[in-house]
Amino acid sequence: MTDRTAMRTAVAVLVGAVAVILDSTIVSVALHELGGDLHAGVGTIQWVSTAYLLALGVVIPLVGWLQSHLGAKRLWMAALTVFLLGSVLCSFAWDAPSLIAFRVVQGLGGGVMMPLLTTIVMQAATGPDRARLMSTVALPAAVGPILGPVIGGLILGVGDWRWLFLVNVPLCLAGLFLAWRMIPADGPARRAPLDAVGLVLLSPSLVALLWGLSNVTKPGGFGRADVLAPLIAGAALLVAFVLWALHRRGAALVDLEVLRSRPTWAASALMFLSGASLYGAMLLLPLYWQQLRGTDALGAGLLLIPQGVGSLLSRSVAGRLMERFSARSVTVLGFLLVGLGTVPFAFAGAHTATWWLLATLFVRGLGMGIVMIPLMTVAFVGLGREQVPHASTVTRIAQQVGGSVGVALLAVILATSATRTGSLASAFDIAFWWTVGFTGIALVLALLLPGRSGTQAGADARPVPVAAGAGRA
Repeated sequence: MTDRTAMRTAVAVLVGAVAVILDSTIVSVALHELGGDLHAGVGTIQWVSTAYLLALGVVIPLVGWLQSHLGAKRLWMAALTVFLLGSVLCSFAWDAPSLIAFRVVQGLGGGVMMPLLTTIVMQAATGPDRARLMSTVALPAAVGPILGPVIGGLILGVGDWRWLFLVNVPLCLAGLFLAWRMIPADGPARRAPLDAVGLVLLSPSLVALLWGLSNVTKPGGFGRADVLAPLIAGAALLVAFVLWALHRRGAALVDLEVLRSRPTWAASALMFLSGASLYGAMLLLPLYWQQLRGTDALGAGLLLIPQGVGSLLSRSVAGRLMERFSARSVTVLGFLLVGLGTVPFAFAGAHTATWWLLATLFVRGLGMGIVMIPLMTVAFVGLGREQVPHASTVTRIAQQVGGSVGVALLAVILATSATRTGSLASAFDIAFWWTVGFTGIALVLALLLPGRSGTQAGADARPVPVAAGAGRA
């Protein structure tokens, strides 16, 4: 039986997180309309998405330090309030620069919430409860990238683009009320001093890497100056941070000592690969339906629904599988299903039966839903309460950068393959084979995860107490 306080906490953060998870993909389908209405070119309006992405990267490393000073509940409510404010401001934007600035406000709030969500749930539950609760709070993360374009297309079909942001308001208000009532008050915590050097190294490194990778999709690919310079600078800063963090040990902005745990570093590596596979494929799949099959943006989004349904259904099963089998077995099963659901697209052409591809998308969705639960749970096995925020930050960074790498690589592979072969169908086949390759590497790495049952692994984790009750922040 799942602890009632832990379940109430999971529900509270779930409601607040839905808007953040859906927001980026909902907005992505509206860039054309935004450009026309705000009289901005493609190069300018793309910053509506890019600025949001970079704001996420800036703030993620600070989450652990902020939590030590404000507490998880206060920080969650503050971040959700910032995201709400940003959403309202975006709906009143009068030109492209103002909208881009307000998207940064949104990104700062959302960037705090995503790693904090995992921290709150992991600190609220122990043992087998962790897998059950993660299967609940991970639902939006599974269906968000898939249903976001559909919801965005429907909103644009019946209303103004400003409703893409106003739709967040009721979700955020409900999330704030539930957080106030249901998230337990924080107990005493050690306030960590700010690692200013680590902040100066890590946040700019993530911004540079994400910015460089976001530019890869433009003509010229990896040969562009605005790709090479940020990537080189970002990599250099990241290496410098790693050396600094190893020197500082527990006093670093993000304590890399958590990676001494094999489950944590293996799960982080797999989160990187799953991010590349999920977001990379979410670049390829809509393009396949639009460019090769001739559907419009909304039609392409609707054709991706089977993948979302599969992911939704498998999330409820994944928690139970973790109780009966090992994290290793469940993860291998998930990646195997992802691979099986992707291979048919590597053989697909312009006239492949639609029903067959929809069936394989359902299988792919099942795999993605199964994979995330053991990864998001096992990453915290054996860690103490004070280490959980650091592990949350590491895994979130891994997934964020992995997703950007996947999108960048597959965009370049698709473009260069189309030029080299002269066939768009062949180019998509090659790009999907690369996605299968990401999955194959993940299958090998999954063998490094714990081999004991999910219940045993969870039981081995150090107790993570939370204050009883749901006191106010």
